[in-house]
Amino acid sequence: PLECVMVVPEAQDVKTFVFRPPSGATFIYRAGQFLTLELPLPSGTISRTYTVSSSPTSNVYLMVTVKAQPGSTGSRWMIDHLKPGMRLKVHGPAGVFHLPRQPDGKYLFISAGSGVTPMMSMATFLFERGEEPDISFVTCARKPSELIFRKKLEFMASRVQGLRLHFVVGRDEPYEVWTGYRGRFNQLMLGLTTPDYLERDIYCCGPDSFMRSVRDMLHALGYDMKRYHQESFGAPVEREEDIVIPLDVVPSEIAAASVRFALAGKTVACTQADTVLKLAKSAGLNLPSGCNFGLCGTCKVKKTAGEVHMV
Repeated sequence: PLECVMVVPEAQDVKTFVFRPPSGATFIYRAGQFLTLELPLPSGTISRTYTVSSSPTSNVYLMVTVKAQPGSTGSRWMIDHLKPGMRLKVHGPAGVFHLPRQPDGKYLFISAGSGVTPMMSMATFLFERGEEPDISFVTCARKPSELIFRKKLEFMASRVQGLRLHFVVGRDEPYEVWTGYRGRFNQLMLGLTTPDYLERDIYCCGPDSFMRSVRDMLHALGYDMKRYHQESFGAPVEREEDIVIPLDVVPSEIAAASVRFALAGKTVACTQADTVLKLAKSAGLNLPSGCNFGLCGTCKVKKTAGEVHMV
């Protein structure tokens, strides 16, 4: 049993809950692991998993940071009803998404939304070890007010040189100045935020579609995926043997393919790794284009049939 001793609002529909054991015991866990909480809803007790967002260096308490998604039940109940003094039955900690026992390497943390919680635990742990960390920390949100832990991250980054922060938002706020990155996190942003990403161990957490796009980028850029680690919102795992390797689509430079341009009546032979724009130009077709990176959308055309893979 753990007792809630403090509740801290972080953003809209996001709160951090601080727990201590009534017995006064202390905790041993790894930065990035999760807890399973038994929540006493009126309809009956349900179990939900949440990543510990505090650092193992602070072993007298645990923090979990909860975001109520549309349609959520457990998180919504915690946001609306869990108060200091209330006790919950808690299992864990557990999970294999965590830093190594001797975390002296170079790290790139990439997160979106509440996926920032394990990264916060890891970054805080590395910050509090008493040694200079080497972290590039990228976190994404729909708008600046939804960036969880922004102030705490900025405080830590102001105290050490080795924590470099990069915030990415889908759109800025009305009447607020935003000078960071805008739009979906992409290959160009990866290179701008972390030029030496190939030399770093990467930890990623966020919605499945977000993590899939990150993996696509890394595959296309030749990253060693043995150094890539991710945690799913819906299915955190407790044992190494339970890890499911995602079935990523990796276009092959030797596998044959073809593209037919319906209006022009031309079919162009190619490989899976060729782009539609490159093939259009080679066929003498004048498609409007801008960035040539697949970001601006100027060259967008309608697919009438077949399969394409967008990186």
